[in-house]
Amino acid sequence: VQNLFLLYIFDFSVFPKDAVVLLLLLIYFPVGISLMFIRIFIGVHVFLVSCALPESFIRRFVVRVMCSVLGMHVRQKNPRSRDKNTKLYICNHVTEFDHNIINLLTPCNTPQLDGSTGFVCWARGFMEIHAGSGAIGESLQSYCSAEGTTPLLLFPEEDTTNGRAGLLKFSSWPFSLTESIQPVALRVTRPLISLSTPESSWLTELLWTFFVPWTVYHVSWLPTVSRQDGESTQEFANKVQELLAAELGLVATKITKADKAEHIKRTRHIVPQTTTSVTPGSIGLGFMSLGTDDRRIAKMAQQVKDVLPHVPLNVITKDLAKTNCVDTTITNLLENKEETSMEATGISTFGPSKISSYSSGPAPTLKPAAKAFGKSPTDRHLSLQERKEALYNFARRH
Repeated sequence: VQNLFLLYIFDFSVFPKDAVVLLLLLIYFPVGISLMFIRIFIGVHVFLVSCALPESFIRRFVVRVMCSVLGMHVRQKNPRSRDKNTKLYICNHVTEFDHNIINLLTPCNTPQLDGSTGFVCWARGFMEIHAGSGAIGESLQSYCSAEGTTPLLLFPEEDTTNGRAGLLKFSSWPFSLTESIQPVALRVTRPLISLSTPESSWLTELLWTFFVPWTVYHVSWLPTVSRQDGESTQEFANKVQELLAAELGLVATKITKADKAEHIKRTRHIVPQTTTSVTPGSIGLGFMSLGTDDRRIAKMAQQVKDVLPHVPLNVITKDLAKTNCVDTTITNLLENKEETSMEATGISTFGPSKISSYSSGPAPTLKPAAKAFGKSPTDRHLSLQERKEALYNFARRH
């Protein structure tokens, strides 16, 4: 299920999947290339102006107008709700330039937690922190407690999404910096192509931004939220995540940045194997064929999970990737053919050899009802039903 949702909250291809939109993109392409080169020239001047003018309302206004020429339009909702006394803004993350957009509306600093330092860090509008990885939290906490400092803007998702389906799980450490924060809901729209794709660089995203006719950033200021007595930082983070999700009409998921990285790592190994066979539905769609396979495997994994509720989904999915059959996977798991791999992940199996170590009486044996794979659909159905009954009886006894 998690793998399925990953396909919805990230765009793995910059190009549209809809044939009509793809045709429009091809027609627009020469115009987009010309517009991109013109905007690169204008963008250099925008950068120079932003460097020359001191931080002020006039500077933000001038740069905001010039950014509109670059195709980056900003609209805000409830500007009067912005708390001038807050020390920390919390925002969802959609593009590589979210911090620049928010900074056009109000002064704020976003620390560079990873990536380039020095000139590139400064040029992109980040605040460089000269502290070790373990001392970053303490350094930012001291920054927030100091008088007269510019508010911080943090993205607790720690990675971008497409902003259409759900929010990544919020990391708890930003919520330990202050007792109150102001949530900022960000929604971004753009025609023809995706907002961002995994593993693409900020420079690539900037060129695509110059290529499309426009990108609109909708910023909504929510009321300030304070942490309640006895509320942990993670509970506080979850509460703010729910508030932002409700404002944006999205789902507050438990998917993390690490889950996204793991999914991308897996797809690198799967894609070369799937490209050997080409079907009409997969031509030109890239990750669409992978998405279809993931949905099929997830559906089969849920069927196995109904029969073997104690087996983790990752173990089931791994076996299904080999067998491509619900019945065979159930048989394999009951016969403990995956015992070695399950123990490697720290998960105990529940075959006969393992049950005996946890029961005080004679160890019940749990074996598949069928010794071999059924030759007909009827035989396989009966075999599946018998195994279900065996599992249910075993579950009732324990």
